[in-house]
Amino acid sequence: MREVYEWVRDIVIALIIAGTILMFFKPIVVKQDSMQPTFYSNDYIVVSKQAYNVFGDVERGDVIVFKSNLLNEKGEQKHLIKRVIGIGGDKIEIKEGYVYLNGSKLDEAYVAEQGLSGEMDAITVEEGKLFVMGDNRGVSQDSRSPEVGQVDEETIVGKVVLRIFPFDSIEKF
Repeated sequence: MREVYEWVRDIVIALIIAGTILMFFKPIVVKQDSMQPTFYSNDYIVVSKQAYNVFGDVERGDVIVFKSNLLNEKGEQKHLIKRVIGIGGDKIEIKEGYVYLNGSKLDEAYVAEQGLSGEMDAITVEEGKLFVMGDNRGVSQDSRSPEVGQVDEETIVGKVVLRIFPFDSIEKF
């Protein structure tokens, strides 16, 4: 009888710990190629759901997961992973394939291939919104497309903080 009690106790403790962790973090499997070379399809990442509630505001360069207006095959809102390029009030322009933020050309070492961002007339990011782009600009559906557009900060699921798989690529962000 004592052994059964200990098993039940251990299971309850494990469930409480798991529930507590899941309140703050969300494990996600990357299902797209739009963030290569930073993330590849089938990478396992951990997203901090409380990053912007507890630790500060969204910053340029953060990699976030958000609920988009796009629908998946089940008709549910699709989660996208993208890099924050501009925040409310920023002026974004794309000339000759390069991104300009507030008039200055961005140095984007994380981009798969430089000079593939297309062309876009200057826009000003609305307050409370974000301009996001994938690191693999040639295949990324992001704020450049009307289907995604500027991202409402309210739709953020969280900030990517850790890659946990593949094991040889574990990295903190």
